Amino acid sequence: MNHPSRHEPDPPRDLVGIGIGPFNLSLAALAHPLTHLDTAFYEQRPGFGWHPGLLIDGTTVQVPFLADLVTLADPASPWSFLNYLRARDRLFPFYFAERFHIQRAEYDAYCRWVADSLPGLHFGHQVDAVRFNPERDVFEVDFTQLDSDGEAEALGRTYTKNIVLGIGTAPYVPDPLKPLVEAPGVPVVHAADYLAHREDFLAAEHITVIGSGQTGAEVFLDLLRNRPAGHEKLHWIGRSEAFAPMEYSKLGLEHFTPDYTRYFHALAEPVRDRLVTAQWQLHKGIDADTIAAIHDELYRRTLHGGWPDAVLTPGVRVRTAGRIATTKVELHLEHVQQNTRSRLTTDAVVLATGYRERPLDRILAGLDPYLRRDSAQRPCVDEEFRLVLDPSVTGAGCQVYVQNAELHTHGVGAPDLGLAAWRSATILNSVTGKDPYPLPGRTAFTTFGLDPQAQIPPARQTRALTPLVEGR
Repeated sequence: MNHPSRHEPDPPRDLVGIGIGPFNLSLAALAHPLTHLDTAFYEQRPGFGWHPGLLIDGTTVQVPFLADLVTLADPASPWSFLNYLRARDRLFPFYFAERFHIQRAEYDAYCRWVADSLPGLHFGHQVDAVRFNPERDVFEVDFTQLDSDGEAEALGRTYTKNIVLGIGTAPYVPDPLKPLVEAPGVPVVHAADYLAHREDFLAAEHITVIGSGQTGAEVFLDLLRNRPAGHEKLHWIGRSEAFAPMEYSKLGLEHFTPDYTRYFHALAEPVRDRLVTAQWQLHKGIDADTIAAIHDELYRRTLHGGWPDAVLTPGVRVRTAGRIATTKVELHLEHVQQNTRSRLTTDAVVLATGYRERPLDRILAGLDPYLRRDSAQRPCVDEEFRLVLDPSVTGAGCQVYVQNAELHTHGVGAPDLGLAAWRSATILNSVTGKDPYPLPGRTAFTTFGLDPQAQIPPARQTRALTPLVEGR
């Protein structure tokens, strides 16, 4: 008697990416030519979108166009920004535009071009759980396939030896303002959704922008440009002591190099924690051109006498907030340096209060017994962007990598687009155990720390050319 053979589970993939933002899209693009590598990437959204609520006309990406998904690891990649321009017959116009920093909307369009062209990207797939299967020495990844309305359509499971988490960040709303955001009626909206509510804001009698970083500056400038002169009725407040420019000197930018990332990772945990807080101006300041544009617009409005009805006050925090009737908001403010308090009544609030790393606990709940944490209960991340897991997992050849979830271990470069290609290449070199993407030995003129081993890399040898011989 023949017994039906038991169904064998699918063989494990080499790599599964969870989340498809710019960082995992970079990984997918660099993995694409590695044909021996079996990869899949899952994203719950129906398609790629990069901060759609903040693609304000004229706003630019704060890194040069060379910091695309691939170029700083593989300048010859077909997925470079320059090749995108070539595919769109826009290479010569870009050449004559002489732009080093491209518009945000153009960066988003470039990423969508890559996402639409790459195989192995599964949008509309929500990853529900990740587990380690010790019997097969693989990770199990459970997901739900969603229909066009975001409703569950089918369940699935895949197996993999390596996982790369690129689940990104989530809009941060300070506790005093959460009840207002969650309540209907008065527009109190995080800047992540600014464009969807822009017309409501422009129609409001008085608008308050909270947040003194780049996003707050861009939103304030957009509102200012579209309010009538003399009747702007705008307030811009933030906790920082000044509307300060971002550190953008050439040596200052070397904090966003692999050299600094390695140096930072080797520091003691308390030192790293102090540095992340102290270095806010490296990544939370305002682009100098945006500051200049705000001042120019304010100054333009004084040309015929009078001052614009706009109040810009740094060093202010919101203590509490509440509604007045159903159409206004009252903000209770405290000036940090003066230790004074006041109230501000407004009709609409834009929260440019930034983003926070999405916690890994939900998606990694099944791996919690294997996860090593630091003194603050944050996941430990090694130099190659791998979560530090129990040897029973890593000894089976299984690893979990993270992208933009390692600020506490790798420093201010973690969320920076300029390090995306290098980090993706580092991960792929680690996954393959080979060197498909040779990485530079030195990337900064600055030597971070008193390291006696610091060496100047030898000059690259020029390849000898074979002379041409007539008749051959």
